[in-house]
Amino acid sequence: MNTLVITRVAERQWHALDDDLVVGRGDASPRPDGRLFLSVDAWHDDVFARLAEAMLAALPRPLYTVVDEADLDLRTRWVQAGLTTRRREWEYVMSSGGDGAVPRPGLTLLPIGTAELDPLRHLDRTIRAEIEATIGWDQMPAAVLSRPLDPTHYAVAAEPDAYVGLARLTLLPRHTRIGLIAVRSDHRRRGIAQALLADILAATHARGVPTVSADVHEANTAAIALFETAGAHRTGSNLELVIH
Repeated sequence: MNTLVITRVAERQWHALDDDLVVGRGDASPRPDGRLFLSVDAWHDDVFARLAEAMLAALPRPLYTVVDEADLDLRTRWVQAGLTTRRREWEYVMSSGGDGAVPRPGLTLLPIGTAELDPLRHLDRTIRAEIEATIGWDQMPAAVLSRPLDPTHYAVAAEPDAYVGLARLTLLPRHTRIGLIAVRSDHRRRGIAQALLADILAATHARGVPTVSADVHEANTAAIALFETAGAHRTGSNLELVIH
């Protein structure tokens, strides 16, 4: 492709042209936390490399991308462009079903979409602060970082005076996706996360959907234990790569 030309067609978009024919595209997409994630769509290695080179030269760093760990070709292309692995997330899948949880006295499980915004916002802020003080909020899955806070994506565990646990969900046609299950630090080890998960599995089954999936940071041993106890099995992994 001696005539290959890389053209910036928008603020965060590039095209690779061969005799005026588009043979590759590059895109930089901002996530809700402000980080830029790169993607390149190109069949040939040299087209991919030229697009990546142009994007990396033009955009402010750090820059990120996400790849399926099993996609060795794509991973190798990004590594050759200079990116390195920042984090790994395991993907877990479990079967829906069960009768739901019988919450302990004083605990109420609010189905997805029924939580009130103000107490949910207060719980969200509390959990964010607790996570930021430990592993760091930037280690959470991208789906969890979205704004504004939308109660239609949350199931909640509530006590009479406050919300104490939450699950962020996406209801897809063929499965329910869990972005996060979290409980206030002063209410952990009381079975709240297990109760939320049991209700999610039952509610998913009730709407005729067979499976529930979740992405879990490889270092989050508590979440891994929660899902594996519920019968989840690991089906794959994604890598987040970065260049500084």
